[in-house]
Amino acid sequence: MATHERAPETPGALAGKQSAEPLLRVAELRVNYGAVAAIRGVSLKVTAGEVVALLGANGAGKSTLLRTVSGLTRPRAGRILLGGEPIHRLPPARIVRLGVAHCPEGRRVFGTLTVAENLRLGAAARVDRAGVAADRERIYAMFPILGERRTQPAGTLSGGEQQMLALGRALMAQPRVLLLDEPSLGLAPLLVRQIFRTLADLKADGVTMLLVEQNINLALDLADRAYVLRTGEVSLAGSAVDLKADYEAVAAAYLGARP
Repeated sequence: MATHERAPETPGALAGKQSAEPLLRVAELRVNYGAVAAIRGVSLKVTAGEVVALLGANGAGKSTLLRTVSGLTRPRAGRILLGGEPIHRLPPARIVRLGVAHCPEGRRVFGTLTVAENLRLGAAARVDRAGVAADRERIYAMFPILGERRTQPAGTLSGGEQQMLALGRALMAQPRVLLLDEPSLGLAPLLVRQIFRTLADLKADGVTMLLVEQNINLALDLADRAYVLRTGEVSLAGSAVDLKADYEAVAAAYLGARP
């Protein structure tokens, strides 16, 4: 059986490349929806250039954690640090300007706006017009179908095309940390492979990602490290290589059993 971390602050597979301060740190985070505790003292870290996966069953708190990092949900307690600076009390727009981009579950594109207008909204906080135009062309090169449909309303795109647009819109913000919530959800296998090839390319380019994904194998193939959440708590953490080698431990962590 593989050996796994039991405390989320243990260095992962990229320990040799890590600086003293991770790019993103979540410390003892607690989030409630009314009287219901959705996140119960979660701590995790993401180092610059690293891909970290959040795994867990539906309702484990994964999406809530991403929403809290991006400022859409307010924590009850705990801290969220970006580059060592607290961001957990800042409004979402300010968090975006500081470098956190959220690609949400369900894509959430603006259906009545064109592809080009959706991408422009992703760069709303930027003032470098030439850079914005260059990045937009890079998105079109990354996803040629978006370039072909740049004047088409986003609501008329297929689910896979909308996922490409949602990812492109997030990248237009030039994020220091990219939050991805279920990028494979509802997509055909061929499109899922295309999206994850793109994510692998982004990883090779040094893009830092915190990934929520139900497909365990896809997530662990892409990630450097992973945390498994169960009922709002970290039940298992470790390198992606070790966790994939001991699938039974991950499955047990989902269910709350001991491997």
